[in-house]
Amino acid sequence: MFEFSERARRYQEDLLAFMDEHVYPAESIYHAQMTESGDPHFHPPIIEELKTEARKRGLWNLFHPHSEWGPGLTNLEYAPLAEIMGRSAHLAPEATNCNAPDTGNMEVLTLFGTPEHKQDWLQPLLDGEIASAFAMTEPAVASSDATNIELRMQPDGDEYILNGRKWWTSNALHKNCKVLIVMGKTDPDAPVHRQQSMMVVPIDTPGVTVLRNLAVFGYQDREGHAEVVFENVRVPRTALLAGEGDGFMIGQARLGPGRIHHCMRAIGMAERALDLMIDRAQARTTFGAPVADRANIQDWIAESRIEIEMARLLTLKAAHLMDTVGNRNARVEIAAIKVAAPQVALKVVDRAIQVHGGGGVSDDFPLASMYAHLRTLRLADGPDEVHKRTIAQMELRRRDPAWGKRP
Repeated sequence: MFEFSERARRYQEDLLAFMDEHVYPAESIYHAQMTESGDPHFHPPIIEELKTEARKRGLWNLFHPHSEWGPGLTNLEYAPLAEIMGRSAHLAPEATNCNAPDTGNMEVLTLFGTPEHKQDWLQPLLDGEIASAFAMTEPAVASSDATNIELRMQPDGDEYILNGRKWWTSNALHKNCKVLIVMGKTDPDAPVHRQQSMMVVPIDTPGVTVLRNLAVFGYQDREGHAEVVFENVRVPRTALLAGEGDGFMIGQARLGPGRIHHCMRAIGMAERALDLMIDRAQARTTFGAPVADRANIQDWIAESRIEIEMARLLTLKAAHLMDTVGNRNARVEIAAIKVAAPQVALKVVDRAIQVHGGGGVSDDFPLASMYAHLRTLRLADGPDEVHKRTIAQMELRRRDPAWGKRP
């Protein structure tokens, strides 16, 4: 149904070779370096070695849709590459400079940044020299509705004064994180979707305090998920992205492609979990026969294959529509994959954990970490319920265009 271009197939082959020759062998080195450091936010040297190799192979900024900054792949061309990287999600995306939230931030700076923003922040991000974070979610409000955001961006002459608190600011504890893209409220009296703005804030700006890291199911992720306090933080008016009141619009532009990336990486995790499940079932014996002989295990393997293929096809359809009719007209499919892909991957990982027995919930295998990451993905970039609400509203209006618009 979806025919990949010759260059897309070439990138797939090159990326698969890079994974086999460098990324998978580096996983044990990565874990050894992290353990030896004793610092959960340590930046292991193996990451920089992989980045050097990926760049040498031309596997760099693959996500970027603008040919000035990357290969200029379409969403459909990039989707299988994101899936391949998802098979080693803690190494491959960063090794190729395709890791969230830097990808979304780079796209925002490309589309809405000033020449100064691009020189100071976009170019170093594109070169993999620095990292960035995205500060939107807040602990005091339900941030699944972005109009609730309360961090205040008060105009004051040639500056804005920022006051508020964010959390789940992923990447803020990365050793190379230098800049935040912050969403806040510039005009509480404006129409509801024009109250918010986004600004570029260097992380070392006076008044910005990274208060703590938030663990994810007990995991201290290397990049960190920070709670950040802004106390009378002064930034110049030139920190503004696009214009005042454009924050909600920028957020929508940022999140569409990011959801595709997340979903394809989730499918990559599911594929690796299925491989691990099959290998374990074939290698272990219970009651005189391989575990793989058991009918229920064969059901799990078959169901996993079916579900992965369905999720992949739906994701590829969404990518195709984004390329051909635009993100707005692909809203239902984008929302659908954001619900479906993490749920499918979670089911596959859960089955793999069960087949691994006690080992499955340990850190001797990647499955427990995968499960924690994927369960979190059902909340990141909007919880399942928000996406299902979008789908339901579109379906209701399909049958009755006036639905929801009555007095």
